[in-house]
Amino acid sequence: MRGFVSPWRLSARSGSVWHRGMALPLCSLCGASRRCPRLLAAVAVAVTVLCVCSSGSASPSAAHHGFTRKTEKSNVLLIVADDLRTTLGCYGDQIVKSPNIDQLASRSALFKNAFAQQALCGPSRTSFLTSRRPDTTRLFDHGSYWRVHAGNYTTLPQYFKENGYLTMSVGKIFHPGIVSNHTDDYPYSWSIRPFHPSTEKYKGAKVCKGPDGEKHANLVCPVNVEEMPEKTLPDIQSTEEAIKLMKSVNNTKQPFFLAVGYHKPHIPLKYPQEFLKLYPREEIPLAPDPKIPPKLPPVAYNPWTDLRKRDDVQALNLSFPYGPIPNDFQVLIRQSYFAAVTYIDVQIGKLLSALDELGLANDTIVVFTSDHGWSLGEHGEWAKYSNFDVATRVPLLFYVPGLTSPFALPGERIFPFINPFDSREWKPSGELTREDNVELMDLFPTLCEVVGFSLPPICPETSFDVELCTEGQSIAYYLNYSVLYVDHEAVAYSQYPRPADTPQWNSDLPDLKDIQVMGYSIRSDDYRYTVWVRYNPSTFTANLSDIHAGELYLYKLDPDQDHNLYYDAQYADVVRTFSTFLKP
Repeated sequence: MRGFVSPWRLSARSGSVWHRGMALPLCSLCGASRRCPRLLAAVAVAVTVLCVCSSGSASPSAAHHGFTRKTEKSNVLLIVADDLRTTLGCYGDQIVKSPNIDQLASRSALFKNAFAQQALCGPSRTSFLTSRRPDTTRLFDHGSYWRVHAGNYTTLPQYFKENGYLTMSVGKIFHPGIVSNHTDDYPYSWSIRPFHPSTEKYKGAKVCKGPDGEKHANLVCPVNVEEMPEKTLPDIQSTEEAIKLMKSVNNTKQPFFLAVGYHKPHIPLKYPQEFLKLYPREEIPLAPDPKIPPKLPPVAYNPWTDLRKRDDVQALNLSFPYGPIPNDFQVLIRQSYFAAVTYIDVQIGKLLSALDELGLANDTIVVFTSDHGWSLGEHGEWAKYSNFDVATRVPLLFYVPGLTSPFALPGERIFPFINPFDSREWKPSGELTREDNVELMDLFPTLCEVVGFSLPPICPETSFDVELCTEGQSIAYYLNYSVLYVDHEAVAYSQYPRPADTPQWNSDLPDLKDIQVMGYSIRSDDYRYTVWVRYNPSTFTANLSDIHAGELYLYKLDPDQDHNLYYDAQYADVVRTFSTFLKP
């Protein structure tokens, strides 16, 4: 039995279940087939979902501003951070300074509840780049290449390449190593060889100064960039290379798909030390719920083994599996995570400013997201490796010129660089905010619809031999301001494997052969439901009748997910209803 079949949507308002890929009415604006959900208008006017079409002439809005496209189709700039949770000003965070990402958000559609399908780099990236769930890619660790291990699935950049785009990769897009065939899936996905910063090889190097004056391979690692190997850092190099690539293709007729993957705030938390000035230690709070919830099943707990391998964490002599980390060191981790986020914000600001200066802001769709989130002490956990929302929720922004934001007037700057050290506070405003649950798998079909491609078909229940299909759905209709809300409740799925029912040294990242339990999560507007079931890695099957543990959290009363209601008789009907969403 498989853990998931085709994904579904729960309609709380109508009492029915909506398939995410059902055939729906056509949009007529572009004269092409579009999947659009039924819409309810809050006012008595007709609502039209706008489609961004590929056309040789400028749209009416563009023509009105005297703008002519350099290419017949929009370019795409996909920016992916690593281990970035929704700790950003545009998501309401009161501590982190992220003015450049916030500026992008002010001109974008912002999805408040976007979720990764697994809180681990390789499986998540493979999932959203193929638009298939981890159960379909059969990748839960970092030990296999989906084209060999599961199926020869078409990827997002590959589909753009096959449709005439110049596709380019900078930094970390696919997970490196065997997960992407040691080539970042080149030449299938990319027109030219992917670029990797030369300083990536120093990721685990002992360059972090400790209290003893020696250099260590620490978790917390603010550095003097001038003292680093090659006097730079990977993400600085990635920004420089991405700008070079944009300059090199600026005057060509061929549209480009440029994916830029930043390494931070992934650990080690290595970043220019000047960013610490923005976050005085005495102003850094602990997590609001730093204790392990009393009813959390042991199988659900992530013992953050990855952190324990770092020199500075080892020096704390923490007990396994629950720690805890001393409060003063918790503050150091949180301080450095926030500083690393602002460091990445600066890189993104420079990248977007260059896009603007090259005259490409009216020409280029920009998508910003992360592969998954990261726990910062909530529930006594650190890092990713779990089904908690702090580990699976990600930022997701779509900037579509002429749709989410007006076209720039001649001489107008869309993305001027904002210095986070400027004493003036930059207040984000104006973003188109969407509350519905969406999944990272939706990225593939959404971009296809926005640029005017034929949408990949919905995957059949068994799709290992189907090269091109999607287990996501287009969420392009959310990019239109006139769409007020959709008449169904969206659900989002994620999963995480464990080697046993209790925390083990490999609980955070078990090899495929060691997986014994799989935790499947479903998120609705009101609840997060998780069931941990027996899993057979040799046959890739989950026994949904062999339940080892369960979780149920009611967002309205427990937004931080500290009170497990799964075994509460009052919620038995809710548990029973959710259980029908996982089918053998």
